[in-house]
Amino acid sequence: MVAKGSLGMEENVTGLLCYLLGFITGIVFLVLEKESAFVRFHALQSTITFGVLFVLSLFFSFIPFVGWVFNLLIFLLSFITWIICMIKAYQGEMFKLPIVGDIAAKQGS
Repeated sequence: MVAKGSLGMEENVTGLLCYLLGFITGIVFLVLEKESAFVRFHALQSTITFGVLFVLSLFFSFIPFVGWVFNLLIFLLSFITWIICMIKAYQGEMFKLPIVGDIAAKQGS
């Protein structure tokens, strides 16, 4: 039997949903989920990761040519990270991204 969080959904599904719209759903589930450390971890990791990537993308969008190339790389990195995180969360793993995963784990406990 899969554990359920305070929202009444299975933790692995809620963990996946934390990544669905990047930092937006990360913030939503960080605010709404009060009990599940698993969901809070994924919500915080999503918020930090995709928030930072969004800010970097905004910054580079104002730099002609070189910035646009960096933006393309950030998009590819974001997309790959997004897919991997959703799959790992759905599989019930506390998959930690480098640096951000440790921050999320410390804040979530």
